[in-house]
Amino acid sequence: MALETTEIQEKLVAAFGANVFDFKQDRDIFSFEIMADINTAVLLFLKNDPSLRFHFLTDLCGVHYPDNDVNHQFEIVYHLHNWYENKRIRIKTFLNGTNPEIKTASTIFLSTNWMERETYDFYGINFIGHPQLKRILNMDEMVSFPMRKEFPMEDSGRTDKDDRFFGRTSINI
Repeated sequence: MALETTEIQEKLVAAFGANVFDFKQDRDIFSFEIMADINTAVLLFLKNDPSLRFHFLTDLCGVHYPDNDVNHQFEIVYHLHNWYENKRIRIKTFLNGTNPEIKTASTIFLSTNWMERETYDFYGINFIGHPQLKRILNMDEMVSFPMRKEFPMEDSGRTDKDDRFFGRTSINI
C-alpha cells in the first residue's frame, strides 16, 4: 500500500501533538513545521518508523528572514526521502534571531555533518553537539556570516548588482 500524506500527518500528530503543525502539500512535496526543540526526535521518528522509512536526508539548509519577529528570523529546512515509496517531505523550523541554535542531526544522518557546517559558515547557526562545527568554505578569520541579509552582496560601487533584487535592503557603506 502506498504511503499517504494523511498517514504521515496522523502518525506525527499522535507522537508529537501540537509541536508539529502547518501541514500542507506544496506541489509534489508534503511540508510541515515543527518546534525547534524536537527536531532530532522528529527526524528519528521519521527514519525509524517501519511504515514511514524516511532513511535519506536529501538536504538541510538555512534561511534568514531579518524582517520577521526575533523568534522567527532564521529557518532550518530539512528534506527527507523515502526511497521505497518515492515520497519526499519538507520539515521547517524557526530559530531565534539573537541566538540561533538547534540540536545537530549529524548523529541521525551522517550526511548532515557537512550541511550543518555549511549552514553555520554562511548563517552563523549553532548546531549543538556537532562533532566539528567550524567554517567549511569561508576563511576561519571571517567574523561575519555572508548569507545573512545584512551582509552586503557586492562592492557598493558596482552598478550591475543591486542588493534589492536579492531580497536585501540597500546598504550604504
